[in-house]
Amino acid sequence: MNGPTVQAEVADRVSAVSRILREAVYVTVAGVIFAFAANLVSPRGLALTRNYFPTGTNTAMRAAVMVRAPVIVADTNAAVPAYPPWLGEQLKQKGLQLTDGQQAVQLFHNSRLKQGVIVFVDAREEDDYLAGHIPGAYELDPFHPEKYFPVVLPACRAAEQIVVYCNGGDCDDSQTAALLLRDVGIRTGKIFVYGGGMTEWTNYHQPLEIGPRNSGRMNITVQ
Repeated sequence: MNGPTVQAEVADRVSAVSRILREAVYVTVAGVIFAFAANLVSPRGLALTRNYFPTGTNTAMRAAVMVRAPVIVADTNAAVPAYPPWLGEQLKQKGLQLTDGQQAVQLFHNSRLKQGVIVFVDAREEDDYLAGHIPGAYELDPFHPEKYFPVVLPACRAAEQIVVYCNGGDCDDSQTAALLLRDVGIRTGKIFVYGGGMTEWTNYHQPLEIGPRNSGRMNITVQ
């Protein structure tokens, strides 16, 4: 094979490779143009000026901040306080403190309740107590204290906060029971009278315990 023939074949091959490369470039450019056009037309297209991967963003931390622990909230539809407006001042004059429904619910759901740091005392008659009381509440009928003192007094002495209640409203048995506790040496600074009592407690859709204390028979009315 002579020299001119070889050179001609090489030139043909180079020309063919160049043509293939040009065609590939044309196809790529056309594809890119088509893709941009489709992105602009599509309602789900990407915003080309938006930074989808901003620096310094910790997505795990952001997710953690957005997730909150569940919080127990009483039903704020419970109407006005179920006790007379002058009750707080009357209790204050006797060295006692008034607590409302929101505070009572918070104390009930406080982990210190199970530790005996917070105790509830039910000052109603025995039949009312057995029909339904705040779970774990001690019974103290102020008209028969000798029957209940052996159990309730040690608990009250060990507690830091004592919530005494009855039916609420114009019922003053809780106040009478609180004064009994005061008179036998329980420090008044830790005695709170729940003015709304069972009326407000049920309005807040809180649980009730049926039967004796720690019977395990619950009437759950939480919404």
